[in-house]
Amino acid sequence: MIKNDYHHGNLKDTFLEIALDFIKTDDVENLTLKVLSDKTGTSRSAIYRHFTSRDALIETMIEAGFDDFDRFVSPILRDKTKSLIDRFYLAGKGLINFAIENPNLYRLLFGKKYAHIREQLVSIEDDNCSGFGALKSAIEEGQKSGILKQDDSYKQAIVIWSSLHGLASLMIDGFRDVEKIYDEVYDTMFQSLLAGSMANKVKLISTIPFVNKLLQPKNP
Repeated sequence: MIKNDYHHGNLKDTFLEIALDFIKTDDVENLTLKVLSDKTGTSRSAIYRHFTSRDALIETMIEAGFDDFDRFVSPILRDKTKSLIDRFYLAGKGLINFAIENPNLYRLLFGKKYAHIREQLVSIEDDNCSGFGALKSAIEEGQKSGILKQDDSYKQAIVIWSSLHGLASLMIDGFRDVEKIYDEVYDTMFQSLLAGSMANKVKLISTIPFVNKLLQPKNP
């Protein structure tokens, strides 16, 4: 095989790009260092200069994957040009859409198989944790403004995160019939989560029609 002439400084990024592209259509379990070698026409020794093992490659993929996930979710939660309720709604959909569009990457990031690697890289106890930290901050913003009831923001974030992750997992790994009623299921879940988190006698401000229709301020 004729070896391709890659610039040394770009080779690691090239390997990572190939690996992430591979799992768009194939399971991460089928990803080997040989795949990188075959795709680039480089030697195994060239790969080992950048990734000493398959786990080292997986670690880099997880880091890059969480960066992508964070760009998908966190900016929505931090966008204060939108109402807080809208941000919650849109960010939740963003999380699930990320899973639908990137099922193998989502499994890599949140599945059990590589949890030992993930836990060395991220922790939801860290305020900078991809996505989760932005959700926790948004909840605290809602508490300060009186929209959400006073409670432990960490526990509230876990409840919301767990619900979203459950629906995302159903969409990519569970009952495919859920796809047919996804919008209705998501809206019902969002309504339930919001109703359980709202402060009493709150007037919601939202551009989402169903929210204003179903969750009216409570009477005195």
